[in-house]
Amino acid sequence: MHSPATPSPQIAGSASRALFGATSGFFIGFGAVSLFGPTAHSFVALMGLSPQQVGLLVAMPMLTGSLLRIPFGAWVDRNGGKLPFLLLLLASVLGIAGLYWMLLELYPSHLTRAQYPLLLLCGALGGCGIATFSVGIGQVSYWYPKARQGRALAMYAGLGNTSPGLVAIGLPLIIAFGGLRMGYLVLLGVVLAGLALYLALGYNAPYFQLRAHGLEPRQAAVQARALGQELLPAPSVMHTLRDAAGSWRTWPLVGLYFTSFGGFLALTAWLPTFWSTYYAAPHWLALALTAGFSLLSSLIRVPGGAWSDRLGGERVALLSFATVLVGAALMSLSSVLAWSVFGEILIGAGMGVANAAVFKLVPHYVPHAVGGTAGWVGGLGALGGFVMPPILGHVAQTMGQVGYARGYLVYVVLAAACLVLTTLLYRTRGGIAAPAFKPVGAGLLEQEPA
Repeated sequence: MHSPATPSPQIAGSASRALFGATSGFFIGFGAVSLFGPTAHSFVALMGLSPQQVGLLVAMPMLTGSLLRIPFGAWVDRNGGKLPFLLLLLASVLGIAGLYWMLLELYPSHLTRAQYPLLLLCGALGGCGIATFSVGIGQVSYWYPKARQGRALAMYAGLGNTSPGLVAIGLPLIIAFGGLRMGYLVLLGVVLAGLALYLALGYNAPYFQLRAHGLEPRQAAVQARALGQELLPAPSVMHTLRDAAGSWRTWPLVGLYFTSFGGFLALTAWLPTFWSTYYAAPHWLALALTAGFSLLSSLIRVPGGAWSDRLGGERVALLSFATVLVGAALMSLSSVLAWSVFGEILIGAGMGVANAAVFKLVPHYVPHAVGGTAGWVGGLGALGGFVMPPILGHVAQTMGQVGYARGYLVYVVLAAACLVLTTLLYRTRGGIAAPAFKPVGAGLLEQEPA
């Protein structure tokens, strides 16, 4: 048994190394957003998939990537995060390895619609890497003092969020030179390399290392603070999740994030199919437009946070969702490529800024359960990435060619609903009481999800 006077065991790693390791792991895992989008046309040709089946296929990685955010993010409070992060990346490796095996054994002549369920299963496993964000955000938060967390988390989320756009460019280039099998083999190698890199650099924060050395929680907290760690685990993650679920204001915030971040995930997966099918755009152009959308929406999130600080989260959210509405209306009604590209730019910019604005609203509207609210908003909101592509595919399947454009009317409706929800929140903000108590270290889920 250690006492507070006992010298602290040796702490491995440092804040900067942990940030690099977590960012690298998240960057690799988050690339699964584009696991099928850039290659969907190949599976359509071989398996004879309908537009709705294509929508479900490209969305499948987002199902596990969204639902696993909440439990795996909460797991960080128990052991520091390295184990859940590795398990998520390992599941992603298994999914991509399964895809490669299918291509190795069945491609091209034996890959038929009968293998569609297996393809979905591999996609679900591959998408587990998307959920690494909620684990990495906790690791980074615990390593850094509050005064330096903003910059560290911006680097972590901003750099990690760019990977789907890069995968949308890189994967098809590899396939063009080496074939479909080679594309997924290289992707498998990249994820394995990312897992190895995280294994080497993904250090738990001092408190969790001290607990692993046998110190009691209070002793570990004292020594961790002496080493510079400010945030400590919340006493009960389940308690703050229950409190958040009991506040009606949590659910409008979930709806806002469902449209902004979930919509971003969905379009990153769906846009290659849209551009290739509706406009018969060359494959390279469809992928370039998709990558541009993904990168714009990711990078503009950083200034979006600054605008929300300066102008207020509600004003920025209203302007952002209005921009999404205009862009979606333009894409749904236009049959001219240039106008649709302009609509895509408006949607990408609006969603990216809205992502930042939504999480500026969380601490104000649910101040007594910030962490739990962020968990629900980040986890359930990201489900939009799974829900939307099958809906877009269903509209296209029902209406024919023009349905690929008319499907964006769904985003018009969602953006209009978000304008109403934001206005509702703003008009009720005067009745919010300040929290009477905030547990020490309740910061794990209070950080901004990706």
